[in-house]
Amino acid sequence: MISVSAVVLDIEGTTTSISFVAEHMFPFVRRELSRFLAAGWDTQQVQDDVESLRTLATQDATNNVAGVPAILAKSVDDKQAIIDSVITNILWQMDMDRKSTALKSLQGHMWEAGFSSGELVGHMFPDTVEALRAWQEAAVPVYIYSSGSIHAQKLLFGHSAYGNLLPYLQGHFDTTTGPKTDKKSYESISSIICPDHAEHVLFVTDAFLEAQAAHSAGMQVRLAIREGNKPLPEDN
Repeated sequence: MISVSAVVLDIEGTTTSISFVAEHMFPFVRRELSRFLAAGWDTQQVQDDVESLRTLATQDATNNVAGVPAILAKSVDDKQAIIDSVITNILWQMDMDRKSTALKSLQGHMWEAGFSSGELVGHMFPDTVEALRAWQEAAVPVYIYSSGSIHAQKLLFGHSAYGNLLPYLQGHFDTTTGPKTDKKSYESISSIICPDHAEHVLFVTDAFLEAQAAHSAGMQVRLAIREGNKPLPEDN
């Protein structure tokens, strides 16, 4: 068996229950979205997130994405109308279960308030924590690769039910590296954490297409089987 020099973990359905994300983190965004945008509208952080969402909406329209809600231009002299258009676009993306970098950035900034207040406490499977400790003892570095922003990843692990787990992690990757079903994303990650030796990198995920992409990039792959995860294809 080929040795493992580095581990890359998915989050949702792998380290953390899908139900936690679906029943706690996403509802928090829906509930607080209007208040968050109104309160922070004049901050650079919110304006940067909105501009990224606006750019994406324009690209979607150009690419004839069906049903994409437009986000009004900054020049429109009606702040509430712009905010309402942003909310409509965000909720549409969430309903579509999109993993866009623009959406994940804004969600991460919203979750910061939830985790900081204690309203959100990151769920971790007990064996996730056991594995992190074992890999640390074995001097095997562990990285996270998730569709959630790096900021959101750090919030989840930094405010988990088991305390701050960030010291167990060597680094983080998100969709700024590339789509999670793209072979090139895993080639990029392996070139950073284990140059020229992708075969010594272990990737753990619950998503079959992600596992395929990582395997095609030369990584070792294991599928996480958790209650609530989507069933794997019958022919695989």
